[in-house]
Amino acid sequence: MSGSADRDRVRRSARQIGVWTGVASAIVIAAGVGILVAVILATSRPQGDDRVTAGPRPGGLPVDNPDHVVVDVDRVLPWVIVLGIVGVALLGLIAWFAARRAVAPLEVALQAQRDFVADASHELRTPLTALSSRVQILQRRVARGDDIGDALARLRGDTAAMDDILTELLLAAQADQGPVPTAVSDASAAVNGAVDLILPIAESAEVVLQTEVASGLTVAVPDVTLTRLCTALLDNAVQHAPRASSVVVSARPGSGPGRGFAEFRVADRGPGVGVEDRERIFTRFARGPETGRRRGFGLGLALVRDVATRYGGSVAIEETSDAGTTFLLRLPLATGR
Repeated sequence: MSGSADRDRVRRSARQIGVWTGVASAIVIAAGVGILVAVILATSRPQGDDRVTAGPRPGGLPVDNPDHVVVDVDRVLPWVIVLGIVGVALLGLIAWFAARRAVAPLEVALQAQRDFVADASHELRTPLTALSSRVQILQRRVARGDDIGDALARLRGDTAAMDDILTELLLAAQADQGPVPTAVSDASAAVNGAVDLILPIAESAEVVLQTEVASGLTVAVPDVTLTRLCTALLDNAVQHAPRASSVVVSARPGSGPGRGFAEFRVADRGPGVGVEDRERIFTRFARGPETGRRRGFGLGLALVRDVATRYGGSVAIEETSDAGTTFLLRLPLATGR
């Protein structure tokens, strides 16, 4: 959200809170005054049986004046005290509620800031790990006197991927979760890009990456976004895959009820996901058992679900057991498919 939009939102919220507080306070005061007047009328009595001496009259007789009444202070005073205490309590409650409403936009802004920092840190963490692995490979090649052209090209690719990811995160933050732009991306290119990014991490974990992608498959998601989603699922699979095992990523058009969607599956040979964790792992900062490898923070799968939902898709565990887990990511096919 832009700065001007933030200011407009704060001003609008301030006006609403001011009107609401004024109306609520007026109702409380009016109710208190009305109750007090009713008590006074109920406890008052006419002075001298509705007859008072208003002045001399021929014969010295009293003059009728029913407007004069006597109010018993001892009976009214407790009501005044109770109504005062209740009124103060109600106005305090109104002030508390108004304060809560007043800070709500600030709370939303702070939460959005925390989410952006966490998301950006997580999204850049995998490319940074891949960069570190590439640098180590480059150092070994330089020490042996081998050709380093390929390693340098991959380093440039990794830095370009980091730049694309950061740019998309900034654009998403400015869009404030508004309507997503229309885009088309090639599934094969996105999967291959994710595999290239995760490859150094997989090699260090002795995990083999395999791809099975249908040709000509396109989805209505930007290239960078689709690569991010595949990268997050692959990274999660590699972290939980045993050594000397494989992770398979496949993509094909959906069939049956899934027509109109592309289905991306990432399967590992890990220990599986417990029944109690099958939904929890898609929430922020939910972490599974440690694998002894790179420490996770429980953001990857939550980000995948948030982004997939934003583009009209979904992600879920298709199957899981002691033999491994398969994640299913469904995204809308590009128009015309």
